[in-house]
Amino acid sequence: MTSDLSLFYVVLHASLVVQLVLLVLLLASIISWTMIFDRARIFAAARNSASAFEEQFWSGGDLGVLYQNLSQDKRQQRGLPAIFCAGFKEYVRMRKIEDNDVATILHGSERAMRVALSRELDRLESNLTFLATVGSTSPYVGLFGTVWGIMQSFHALGNVEQATLALVAPGISEALIATAIGLFAAIPAVIAYNRYANQVERLANRYEEFMDEFVALLQRQGRG
Repeated sequence: MTSDLSLFYVVLHASLVVQLVLLVLLLASIISWTMIFDRARIFAAARNSASAFEEQFWSGGDLGVLYQNLSQDKRQQRGLPAIFCAGFKEYVRMRKIEDNDVATILHGSERAMRVALSRELDRLESNLTFLATVGSTSPYVGLFGTVWGIMQSFHALGNVEQATLALVAPGISEALIATAIGLFAAIPAVIAYNRYANQVERLANRYEEFMDEFVALLQRQGRG
């Protein structure tokens, strides 16, 4: 309890600059953790949605029926289902044009899926830039608070004839707290960014593999 009170006391009586640094780092940490949990939910939903859709898609059912079922509920059109709906919709639309050959139809379908893929990747990568920014800048913000606290300690030493530990301890303490809070904000953000960036890449590869397989399937149907 005494340690907690002393820590609170140091922060409460720190210089205004260090308090502002700690406040900025604390807010950055809170926002980062909010985004970390939100991205965890988004990526889990994307993986589950892709697995469920692939099971439906490769079950041998009619693609038109699958498209109609997905079109009835816009909430399902996220991730792989959204890419499929974009490609199949364009495929059906272009088949109604008499002058279009198979290559033109497939190219249009693939182009529509590429656009949908770009939108889905943008949605998955949302907030990752903020995590990268917090992870890369928080240690330097904390270092600024550290330098300021040490400067205050040396300034206090210059105004007295005899230096004592009690005189410099507050400045050194707030400096070290600034460093610790900076690392506390940066480390989770860096770990989360690296993890989620890897998941974006894996999902992108999964989506592109499906697109290639879907185009090949449409090509076989077009020739048939």
